[in-house]
Amino acid sequence: MDQANAPESGWRGSREGWLEAGYQALIEGGIDAVKILPLAKRLKLSRTSFYWFFEDREALLAALIEGWEARTTKPLVEATTRYAETLSEAMLNVLTCFLSADVFDSRLEFAVRSWALQDENVAARVKAADEARLAAITAMLVTWGHLPAEADIRARTVYLVQIGYISMQAKEDIETRLARIPLYVKIYAGREPEPREIARFNAGIRRQYGQPAA
Repeated sequence: MDQANAPESGWRGSREGWLEAGYQALIEGGIDAVKILPLAKRLKLSRTSFYWFFEDREALLAALIEGWEARTTKPLVEATTRYAETLSEAMLNVLTCFLSADVFDSRLEFAVRSWALQDENVAARVKAADEARLAAITAMLVTWGHLPAEADIRARTVYLVQIGYISMQAKEDIETRLARIPLYVKIYAGREPEPREIARFNAGIRRQYGQPAA
């Protein structure tokens, strides 16, 4: 049986399984931990099983970068065009991404940014992602009435602060983060959010953290 006709799962595992093991290794140990034999041991599979799904380690690394973009840039860009009745609600849609691990994978973001320090090709992908994310937030602010130059600075303020949280591995409990959100929105958007908007936002975030709505 050739590789094209190989089963997607079974005693060889699956492409998704190898990818997920790669993500976990990258997050836990950095790019040097993403090696075929350790991944095989993690999955309790033979090393040769890997080659049913990837030509070599470089193919796996390329897939990891594509997956990183799908788990970070894609949902953030989509958040900037999500339905909102007000600019403050639109900004809350963006902030929801950064507070939701199942929407924007901040641990993977940190790992890829660390990887970029060692690999110029990855650094170029990160730079392109930064530009795409900033452009999307800027476009959202322009849509809601900010002049382009002001929208650009506000977008940078939003984005660089949120990426700073990730890069610095800043630790805040969820109540502290939520308490700061109204002022963040006021600074980022130039408009104060309505209490109902904050209440809806807080309830959604608390549900994701398994907490009852206040």
